[in-house]
Amino acid sequence: METPLVSLKGVYKSIDGEEILKDISLDVFKGEFLSVMGASGSGKSSLLYILGLIDKPTKGEVMFEGKRIDFSDDKKLSALRNRKLGFVFQFHYLLPEFTALENIMVPMLKAGVGKSEAKERAYRLLEVVGLSGKEERKPYQLSGGEQQRVAIGRALANEPTLILADEPTGNLDSKNTEAVMDIFLELNRDGKTIVMVTHEEYLAKRAQRGLIMKDGSIVV
Repeated sequence: METPLVSLKGVYKSIDGEEILKDISLDVFKGEFLSVMGASGSGKSSLLYILGLIDKPTKGEVMFEGKRIDFSDDKKLSALRNRKLGFVFQFHYLLPEFTALENIMVPMLKAGVGKSEAKERAYRLLEVVGLSGKEERKPYQLSGGEQQRVAIGRALANEPTLILADEPTGNLDSKNTEAVMDIFLELNRDGKTIVMVTHEEYLAKRAQRGLIMKDGSIVV
């Protein structure tokens, strides 16, 4: 039987005494494209942050590649996230003083990749996301859709095992939404595992599998 890439077992999350997640058990397998939908406050982002090892569950177990995650070891956890996980958020969080190329290089340099190798890989990633020729532009010189594509390139910088996207098209028009979704689908066809939170049902339906959350629980 295939070992899940990431697995949650009996996960609860409480904030100030309020249960945000309730008894979540979920397996995500390698090569899967999973969408997560639900109303605001349903627990979608909280689920994503636990899957991405950003947030610690109040109760329950998180396994990654078959190994139990120790949330008390911040240094090891940070290294694992940088090496194995890629994040794309609704707001791109690019470094404004850096060019598109440099923004993609940052996580590689942080991981110890040599500067010349990081630069070469960043050029390739900008080509993947359709931004060849815009390597030296800073975020303010790029459209919102282009900035989000740089953010996707940055998420791919260290060749992650799992990509987590939280409303990645939430601030984009329909044309750029389609462009970003096409990139995700192509990445998935190439074998990348993706978990995407979205409010858009038509986008969720393009994933291989969909979950719906309500009041901190998975209902579908």
